[in-house]
Formats: sequence, C-alpha cells, structure tokens
Amino acid sequence: MAASVLFLCLFCLGSAEAGKLLVVPSDGSHWTGMKPLVEELGRRGNQVVVVIPEASLSMGPSQHTTTLTYPVNYTKAQLQEQVNAGVTTLTSVDVSTDLARLQNFINTMDLLNVLITRNVEGLLSNKDLMKKLQEYNFDAILTDPFEPTGPIVGEFLSIPAIYIQTSHPCGADALASQCPAPASYVPQGFTHFTDRMNLWQRSVNLVRTLLQPMACERMFARADEIASQVLQRKTSMVKIMSRAALWFVHSDFAFEFPRPLMPNIIIVGGMDSKKAEPLPQVSLLIAVILHYCCFCLCVHTLKLMQLPCNSYRG
Repeated sequence: MAASVLFLCLFCLGSAEAGKLLVVPSDGSHWTGMKPLVEELGRRGNQVVVVIPEASLSMGPSQHTTTLTYPVNYTKAQLQEQVNAGVTTLTSVDVSTDLARLQNFINTMDLLNVLITRNVEGLLSNKDLMKKLQEYNFDAILTDPFEPTGPIVGEFLSIPAIYIQTSHPCGADALASQCPAPASYVPQGFTHFTDRMNLWQRSVNLVRTLLQPMACERMFARADEIASQVLQRKTSMVKIMSRAALWFVHSDFAFEFPRPLMPNIIIVGGMDSKKAEPLPQVSLLIAVILHYCCFCLCVHTLKLMQLPCNSYRG
C-alpha cells in the first residue's frame, strides 16, 4: 500500500516533493516499454537512477535520468548471438503433441536459467556501485522481474519493490502473488490451450499447474543460489517476489483469459511498445477522410434498414 501511494506521488507531486526511484530494467522490449514511463517520472522532477550493464541490445542513457553502468563478461555481439541461438533452438522444436510442448517448456526454463542470470553477479559483486546505491537512500525500486537482478537488489537495499512485466515464463508472478489460477479454465503457458478445454486438456493443464513450482525452481536455480549468498540467508526468487508492493502488468483484459487478480496487481495495458509519435498532417487528413466515409456509409446503411420490405421486391 505504501509503495502504491509513493508511485502516485511520484506522478502527481511537484519537484519540491519529488522522490528517489531506482530503476533496474531488463533488456529488449522490456526496456522499450518501461523507458517512456521512466523518462516521464524524471521529467516531473523525481530523482530517477537507471542501472544498466555496459553491454546490452537496447538499453542506454535516457532523458531526465541518471544512468549508472556496471561491467559484464560479454559483448553486445556475443549477447546477440546467444539470444539468436536460443530463439532458433526453441522455434525449431516440434510442438505438435502435449508431450513435445512439455519438453519445449522444460528446455525453455533451462535456457532462461543461463540467460537471465548473466547480469546478476556483475552488479551484485560490484561493491563500489552497490555502496553508491545504498547512499542514495531510494524510496522504491522499479524493475522487471523477468531478470532476477532488480528483485535481488531491491531486497538487498530493503526498499519497496514495484514490478512491471508482461507475464513470467514459469508463472512466478502467480506463485509469488498467490493469485488464484484455477486449472480448469486458466491455461498454463506453452500449452496452446484456450479457456475452453476438454477433459484431456484439463488433465494436462492440471499436471502443468502442479509442475509450476518445480519449473520456477529450475529456471531460478542459479539465481536462488546468488540471492542466498548476497542476502546471507536461505531464500528463493519466488519468496523475494512475494514481497512486492505493486505489480503492473503489460496486458489488457481483452487479451487475458478470465482469472482473479490480487489487489496489488494492476493491468496497465500495452506498454511494450515505443512511445507513439504525432501523426503527420497528410496521415491526419487521410484519417479524417476515412472517418467521414465510414460515417456516410453507416448513415446510408441505417436508411436502407428503415425502408419497408416491399421496397426490396421487384
């Protein structure tokens, strides 16, 4: 609740009452969707500090923010090659049967176990940067839990965590938030099922639901070890995420299967895209003409519907 009030204050209050926000984003479309929000928070007078690795596919300095970087043991070319190889492997697998889809799901967890932990040690082992972050005395952290770096940093700094994401591959968001997901009509990821399942599909979906905690343990195997070492206590990523103050979900009710949501989960619509640019005058003119044509067509259709039935006969 406190983080919800803080986040509203970051938007509504002036610079005299600005807050301090730490941002630890994930690469790719995760950062593309978060960047306009982060820049707007900084433009409104809040002190926003963005922490990113030196090598990434899309992350870089943003407006109205302070950007801090940390060294990593890979280059941008190596990262691109690793991502391309992973995508090629996953998309070339046969998923025509339920067993094949389950195997593909397990392979995805193994691939992500390596991919998402590439930045964790680089940041958390950087003592100078971690000390600098502690000295900022942040009010909250905004991060994407797709990678464990942000959640672990937030837990280490003991500040409220605000997560912003689309959906987690292993379903950690549902497990951490304890959000009900009835297996009878909420299909698991990678099953290709809809909310209308037959008995066999519901049985398969139930098995996948029961395997969900083990899938997250498999995906976060390395991250759980690192978190336990850094925080000096036995813990897991799901436990860390369960203490999130607020979840923003990049989705829309029109694209989601009906399911319950916890009070701290807010669907914010499509933010996984670039900020919209103003339409040029030519496009605006074409749009006005099309709207006018549609209006005339609707009027004409209504007039035809009002004609008596005999008018359609010869």
